[in-house]
Amino acid sequence: QVQLVESGGGLVQAGGSLRLSCEASVSIFSFQVMGWYRQAPGKQRELVANIQTGGTINYQDSVKGRFTISRDSAKSTVYLQMNSLRPEDTAVYYCNGVRLVGGFMDYWGKGTLVTVSS
Repeated sequence: QVQLVESGGGLVQAGGSLRLSCEASVSIFSFQVMGWYRQAPGKQRELVANIQTGGTINYQDSVKGRFTISRDSAKSTVYLQMNSLRPEDTAVYYCNGVRLVGGFMDYWGKGTLVTVSS
């Protein structure tokens, strides 16, 4: 059974940094793409950043230059380094992975809360 487990959330002051981790129960290269989404209270879930198997990376405009997505295949883990955090970055952050098994299968972690105080 494929599982994604996030860690690293917490409370940080504006301007601070956090690193989120997403450990997969299978090889991260079995996913077509892996990424991070976030959902703030009262808002829709939105893509923050993702990385494709071949290494192509995409970022939401509001996090470009502040957040960095990376991966460690030996640890089956995808990271999100978040610097210069702002109160508007406060949200539950979810790890996502898409696998091609027959059709496309979408996998989600349970989420980790990031709170940025002003």
